[in-house]
Amino acid sequence: MALVGALLLAACGGGGGGGATAGGGTGVAGATATAEPGAFPVTIEHKYGGTELDEAPQRVVTLGLSDHEPVLAFGVRPVGAIDWYGERPYGIWPWTDKLWGDARPEIVGQREDFNVEKIARLRPDLIIALYTGMSEQQYKTLSRIAPVVAQPKDYDDYGAPWTVMTTMVGEALGQPAKAKELIAGVEKHLADARAAHPEFAGQTVAVADSTAPGTYSVFSPTDPKSIILAGLGFQVPDEIGALADGKFSVPISAERLDLVDADRLVWLVGDDTVEGRIKADPVYQRLAVAREDRAVFLPYGRPVPIGGALSFGTVLSIPWAVDQIVPRLVA
Repeated sequence: MALVGALLLAACGGGGGGGATAGGGTGVAGATATAEPGAFPVTIEHKYGGTELDEAPQRVVTLGLSDHEPVLAFGVRPVGAIDWYGERPYGIWPWTDKLWGDARPEIVGQREDFNVEKIARLRPDLIIALYTGMSEQQYKTLSRIAPVVAQPKDYDDYGAPWTVMTTMVGEALGQPAKAKELIAGVEKHLADARAAHPEFAGQTVAVADSTAPGTYSVFSPTDPKSIILAGLGFQVPDEIGALADGKFSVPISAERLDLVDADRLVWLVGDDTVEGRIKADPVYQRLAVAREDRAVFLPYGRPVPIGGALSFGTVLSIPWAVDQIVPRLVA
């Protein structure tokens, strides 16, 4: 604890310029946000109050599972980030690879297990923690290092729309007009896909995964994956939303697979064995969506990480996900 305290005191002395050598790559992360005229000062309201920012940050650390992606969209490479999948995936996601270049961030934790010492050593002048379940105590601790923009207010943790998070990142980086431009571009991408496939409108869809035999999870209407499919015109059944009750997903047994018996069913799978295991479940075999082959199976990762793109659900991943999933939904 003494080391943490010393690092906190040192970090409070100022952010410093330049980038930090990334823990997982050969390049240097970090970039100066180019603020739009009149963007600062700005106060950003969030779950734990309001954070006032006076100038564009030089060194950004992101703590949400997908927060680094909207930051990258504004031309800023975080010096520290969370590795959601635990495999240092920053070089494999095709929708962000070019934006990272040869730079990679320091990995500063997983989910809400933040490594405060690492964060302090990076000397950030802004910490962004939107797509996270950060506690108020963690917020107070991290605020001793740098200004923190916490989860969006008025939403459950992990429940804020990508538009809200993109807007908040744009404000924090001094680029609110660019945020509107980015959002409009993604919304047009979704609208074009809807117009090309009017048959999606009004169809029900369920998104689910399975991590073990007989064990399933179904994703709520507020989960990014469901939100993207809703943007294509689909609707998540009300019963799923009621069962989730504000959570981003809910576990179900095989006996409740009737919940996923929708017009279209999207399975996210972690490896090559999962699809066969699901199809072998006798309860699943009795569903109309299975009998009529209206389910699609999408990998979270390699070879084509469509499930990863849907899960991230960001201003960067959504267009790529749409281009990948639409042909599979109409096949």
